[in-house]
Amino acid sequence: MTVTIELPPEIEASLMAKAEAQGLPLPEYVKNLLRKHSVVLSPEERAAAWVESVKGLPHTPPLSDEAISRETLYSDRD
Repeated sequence: MTVTIELPPEIEASLMAKAEAQGLPLPEYVKNLLRKHSVVLSPEERAAAWVESVKGLPHTPPLSDEAISRETLYSDRD
């Protein structure tokens, strides 16, 4: 399938620079972008992708029940 898209010059220049940085012609780069963003993942694949994306983030302990209680959250309201 062939699709023609009119892009503003600044977007075209940005895409061209990114394509050149990866050593790809612009049509191939755009095709890869579309392929990457059009993939429908199963819930299991999304979960695995999320787990992978948070690797290396610092572990923070969960908030206590008191810290998230209604009374604490709305203590300034009477």
